[in-house]
Amino acid sequence: MQIRPLAVPGAWEATPRQFGDDRGLFLEWFTAASFTGTSGHPFDLAQANVSVSARGVLRGIHVADVPPGQAKYVTCVAGAVLDVVVDLRVGSPTFGTWDSTVLDAVDRRAVYLSEGLGHAFLSLEDGSTVVYLCSEPYAPAREHEVHPLDPALGIAWPADVEPLLSPKDAAAPTLAEAVGRGLLPSWEATQEYVAQLRG
Repeated sequence: MQIRPLAVPGAWEATPRQFGDDRGLFLEWFTAASFTGTSGHPFDLAQANVSVSARGVLRGIHVADVPPGQAKYVTCVAGAVLDVVVDLRVGSPTFGTWDSTVLDAVDRRAVYLSEGLGHAFLSLEDGSTVVYLCSEPYAPAREHEVHPLDPALGIAWPADVEPLLSPKDAAAPTLAEAVGRGLLPSWEATQEYVAQLRG
């Protein structure tokens, strides 16, 4: 497995080795050893999610309060999505920075995003199926959104795909509004929490 850091500290892209023959293929899309070697701590699985999306569905940007936050290890097992990670940790040297990776059923990459980072993806094909491993269960009271089309973020969504947002995501605040309302985690809190995970 090849692992490279994304432009947002605390996020990585993992590209697995695929072993194929006339029967199909096999790959390891997550291993505890490679994850721990990269992040410095184990991944404690609390919940696994699957979403299936039509072309153009845009989900996110979502983030959870820290502590404990919700780290995610994400892959796309059918179709293709543009997966985006955004630094929403107020006070971070890279606050507001984003990076993107195409997750698809060809290269079968995965993305890990640590606590305090925002996550969104745009489905590029009908039936795009995204699988998430989550470090904490979903807790609505701790979840917050930032509008994925906020011009201040300037995320480069594909121009040839018309985004379709849920009512909740369409009503999400801009980055500046989320900061003003105190909805986002702090850099200090996320650093302290990740340090605890590393022991």
